[in-house]
Amino acid sequence: MRISVPDQAVLDHVEARREAIIGRAVDWSNLNSGSRNTAGLMQVLAALEAEILAGLPHALSERVTTADSVTVGDDGAVRHETYAPALRVSVRPDAPVQVVLTGHYDTVYPAESGFQIVRERPDGALNGPGIADMKGGISVLLAALEAFETHPQKIGVGWTALLSPDEEIGSPGSAPLLAELGARGHVGLTYEPALADGTLAGARKGSGNFHLIVTGLAAHAGRAFDEGRNAIAGAAMIAAALHGLNGKRKGVTVNVARIAGGGPLNVVADNAVVRFNVRVPDAASADWIMDRIGELTATPPFEGLVLDLHGGMTRAPKPMDAAQTALFEAVKATGALLGQDIAWKPSGGVCEGNNLHAAGLPNIDTLGVRGGDIHSEAEFAWPDSFVERAQLSALILCKVASGEIDAARLKQLRMESA
Repeated sequence: MRISVPDQAVLDHVEARREAIIGRAVDWSNLNSGSRNTAGLMQVLAALEAEILAGLPHALSERVTTADSVTVGDDGAVRHETYAPALRVSVRPDAPVQVVLTGHYDTVYPAESGFQIVRERPDGALNGPGIADMKGGISVLLAALEAFETHPQKIGVGWTALLSPDEEIGSPGSAPLLAELGARGHVGLTYEPALADGTLAGARKGSGNFHLIVTGLAAHAGRAFDEGRNAIAGAAMIAAALHGLNGKRKGVTVNVARIAGGGPLNVVADNAVVRFNVRVPDAASADWIMDRIGELTATPPFEGLVLDLHGGMTRAPKPMDAAQTALFEAVKATGALLGQDIAWKPSGGVCEGNNLHAAGLPNIDTLGVRGGDIHSEAEFAWPDSFVERAQLSALILCKVASGEIDAARLKQLRMESA
C-alpha cells in the first residue's frame, strides 16, 4: 500500500481542521451527559446534530428510539427504564461495501459531579469529563468522515455512524441497533480511546450483569426472630458462593459489587438485592458461568426465602479470530504509511465492539484519541492525537474504498469463524 494523491488530500483536510476538531470535543465535554442525565444528553445530542449538519450536510441524520429495559431498584422493585435517542447518520446505504462506525455520547460523570470542565494540564494534555471517553473519539470519527467524503473513490463505500446514549451502562437501549448494523456491515470502526501510547485493544472478554432479588419475611429481631426469614443473610450466603466461583475456570471472574436492602437493626430484613458482574474469555466459559449461576440461584440457601434473578450476558466475548487478525494487520499496515506503529493487546474491558462482533462484524474498537485515566477525574487526552487518529481512520476508509483493505473478505472470514 501507498498514500495516493487523493489519499494525501484527505489527510491534508484533517490536518487543516486541527483546532476545530479539538475545540468541538472540548465544547461537548463541557456539557454534562452522564448516562442518567437525560437533559444533558439531549443537549449534547442537539450539539452533535448541528455539527453533522455543518460538516456532512448531504448525510441523512436521524434520531432513533432506543429500546426499553428492565431495571431492579435497591428495594427489589422491578421497573422499566427508557433511554435518550441514538443518533444515526448514513451516506450511500446501497453501496456495495458498508462501513459501520460507532460511538457513545454519554459519560460516567453524573449531573451532580464536581468534574465538569476541560482544563489544560501543565504538560499540555487536556483533562476533562469525556474528553477521551469518548467525546474526543466522536470528533475523530466525524473528522475522518468529513475528510473521506472529499475522496473520489468514496462512491463505492457507504457508511453508517451510530452515536448511542447508554454505552457506559452496558448499552441496554442501543444493543438492538448495534446488532442490526453489525449484521449488515462489512467492517466496523469504534472510537473508544486508545491507550496513551496508541496501543489498541485486541481480544476482549465478554461481560454479564446480574441482579438477584432475595425476598424474606420481616419480624421483630427480639420478640419474634424465629418467625422471620433474613433476606440479607441469604444474600450474603449466595454472594459468598458466587465469589467462590473465582479460580474455578481459567479467565472467568465474578465480582460481587453490591448487596442492598434491609432496614432497622431491630427488624429481620425481608428484602435484599445482590448485584454482580461476570467476565468470560469465550463462549464456552459463558455457558459454564451461566450454568453455575443457575445452580446457585435455583434453590434458596435456607427455607422461607424467594429468589428472583434478573440480567444476563450483556456483551459476548470478542476473540482474535481470523477476521479480527486480518483487520488488525491491515490497520497496522495503514498506520505504517502514516509513521504510526500500531500495536494491540487483550483487554478485560468491554464496549460496543463486542456487540458488533457478536452480530458478525469484524471491527477495531479503540480508534479514538490517545489518553488515559478514564472514568476518573484524572481523565485526559493528548491534543496531537486528535489529528493523528482522525488521519488513521480517514486513511483506513480510503483503503477500503480502493480495495486495498478488502472489507468483503474480512466479513467472509468473520462468518466462517462464527
